[in-house]
Amino acid sequence: MSIQPKININLEEINTKKQRLEQVKGELKHEFIGIDYIIEELVDYIQIWYLMPEILTRPIIVNLWGMTGVGKTDLIRKLVSKLEYQDRFVEVELSNGESTWNSTVSSILETNGINDAKPAIILFDEIQRFYTIDSEGKPLLNTRFQDFWELLSDGKLAKRDAKESIDDYLQRYLYAAMQRQKRKQKLKDAPPMPPDPTNPMGVGAYAEEEEATVGVWEAQSLKKIFDLKESVADIAEMREEDVLRMMQATREKKKVYEPINHSKSLIIISGNLDEAYSMANETGETDIEADIFRAYTEKITIVDIKNALSRKFKPEQVARFGNIHLIYKSLRKTDFEKLIAEELRKIVKKNKEHFGVDIEITENLNQLIYQNGVFPVQGVRPVFSSITDIVEANLSKLLFEAFMGNLMHIAMDYDFDRKKIVADLAGKKMIELDYTGKIDQIRQDNSPDMIASIAVHEAGHAIVYGILLGLAPLQLKSRVASRYAQGFAFPHLIHLSKENIISKIKIYLAGGIAEEIIFGEDKATISRSFDREEATSMIMEYIRKYGFDKNFQAWYAHSGPYSMDLSVTDWAIERMMRDLGTETRELLETNLNFLIGLSKELAQKGSLKPIEVVKIAEGFGHTFAVKEENYLHLAGYEKLLEEFKN
Repeated sequence: MSIQPKININLEEINTKKQRLEQVKGELKHEFIGIDYIIEELVDYIQIWYLMPEILTRPIIVNLWGMTGVGKTDLIRKLVSKLEYQDRFVEVELSNGESTWNSTVSSILETNGINDAKPAIILFDEIQRFYTIDSEGKPLLNTRFQDFWELLSDGKLAKRDAKESIDDYLQRYLYAAMQRQKRKQKLKDAPPMPPDPTNPMGVGAYAEEEEATVGVWEAQSLKKIFDLKESVADIAEMREEDVLRMMQATREKKKVYEPINHSKSLIIISGNLDEAYSMANETGETDIEADIFRAYTEKITIVDIKNALSRKFKPEQVARFGNIHLIYKSLRKTDFEKLIAEELRKIVKKNKEHFGVDIEITENLNQLIYQNGVFPVQGVRPVFSSITDIVEANLSKLLFEAFMGNLMHIAMDYDFDRKKIVADLAGKKMIELDYTGKIDQIRQDNSPDMIASIAVHEAGHAIVYGILLGLAPLQLKSRVASRYAQGFAFPHLIHLSKENIISKIKIYLAGGIAEEIIFGEDKATISRSFDREEATSMIMEYIRKYGFDKNFQAWYAHSGPYSMDLSVTDWAIERMMRDLGTETRELLETNLNFLIGLSKELAQKGSLKPIEVVKIAEGFGHTFAVKEENYLHLAGYEKLLEEFKN
């Protein structure tokens, strides 16, 4: 005896859908730059939902996490459009505020017409604005959108107070019907009215005698509350007696009280988790290379995401987000360069199609846009703005000149030395436009004296960093886009061991000490403040938390009933700071010529690449290695273990 399957599988339809999904994946990769890996994962995870939603017993939940401007929301919108799911799609932004009328997810879905158990796509965007615990981990007394967690749990949304609502509506409807019947009977019992010459047909005189029907507005409420299968038009034409019988029958079946099943839905949760992306607050940073930020975001894992979520939600709620977490990495330098080139290509194409003008844009303009428009943690939006400011605004002036002289070819270039946009119009007319990038202007405002001070400070960091760790810093800058004119020597990731903690403390102290050596103690600046704060914190943890000082083996970082007198360790912290400062000074004084040479080179150029630092170091007898952005400085523990002998 064969068992017939409950679900009919149409292999031809599934194959057609599969081909369409592959086509959509290719189109998305073409439209978005730098997120091919996200698109691959997303399409893989939604495949079962798109091809065979009938077999799902709970919704597919996909989480998208990343910094702003990396294309989370836009990706989903484009996906919805390409799958032609616009009429089955809703965007929801949950928040703890009172800015929206709706207080439940169910009411939002109902308003958008997808509270009907059919396949749909629901995007919960900007989820970081919604939280259920405060900064201390205490639950918030917030009753808004509590059914969000029901939806994530099994896809079912309960009809809250459904029985009371249905019974109440049924009673009100029955009472209204009875009142209409009384009025109808009263009109029948009344004596007939004399003929009205102005109304020979007698229209309206006995309107109440006509058979009462439900009407459109009432039909809409009935269909919604009683979950009727009939169309609104059919219900509107029914007699009251028939509607009452149908309402009673529906009520007795109990099905109307069952929760709405969203197991066939695709639920996408999207947000910016600053708790996981520690560099997300560097919104004004434009001088740190995009590839460095990329290396840091590549280290973020699902464990980091869950830890970040646990600072906003209760443990049982974090579990309901599931384990499908697509983690965006920040865009690479090549991604930004490709984006700029693509946008400029669109401008060229648009002007050719609309005005018949051929436009050439040199690489100098691409570079100008990059160094003035790329803020790595802000994603693509600032780049678009800079393209408008640098290219489109100036191109409009050039187009006017081209039309006036019928010169239908424009070659645009940028002269960095003279700070001018130079345009050649069909080889017959040259136009120069003064232009200095907004970020370049800030960099130029740094005075030579300030740059010299910063160069010595950062050279001190770089030299101690290189000698102790054998590495050239990822970036070394003395001229940055900041009114406060602070440079930086950007480090690699460093695994914290006793040895590495001491090295990091010396590296922090080196900047201020280098200033004292070159300029004298009276001329040393306050730029050391952050360095000393970090060094002090590391020494405190070295002694109080990690127990690396043999004189203090208890955990002095305890709080609450087990807390200890922290002042006991103060003298040891002060002594360690002085001792490491002395050792750092001796190291720099021993390499004084190196310090002077590197400082002068950095002051002159404003920025040095790792390979340039390596060459300068070689001239003073030091060998520094160049390592990639995601390199972790870690001791050779495996080799030490293999070589260990009792």
